Amino acid sequence: MMKISIEYRVPYADTDQMGVVYYGNYLTLFERARNELMRSCGYTYRECEAEGWMLPVIHAEVDYRSPARYDDLLEITAYVRLQKGVRLEIACEVRRKGEDALLASGFTRHCFVSTADFRPTPPPARLLAALG
Repeated sequence: MMKISIEYRVPYADTDQMGVVYYGNYLTLFERARNELMRSCGYTYRECEAEGWMLPVIHAEVDYRSPARYDDLLEITAYVRLQKGVRLEIACEVRRKGEDALLASGFTRHCFVSTADFRPTPPPARLLAALG
């Protein structure tokens, strides 16, 4: 199973009035890590679309455990949790860099679809091989 981690320094703009990362921004963090996971597999979203398929999010879940704050250096880990047929689930974990405590975790579920008609399509073999 391929697993990647990226770093992200929390800017002030990502926080809410309470001084913590706004809850909706965690899905953006998941997206950042998911993009880098795809890149590590040898595909970028741009290449995927050029080859005729996309991966829209069809479901998302986030479990919030402890707040991240302005200027925290976060480590966001992403990995494939499940791949079955045209569905793909990417799990994510968010921690402060160098700490074990989990701040948030969750996943996004995607469906491989054709760029031509937005209908489900089999995933590309090259991507499945890379995701291992």
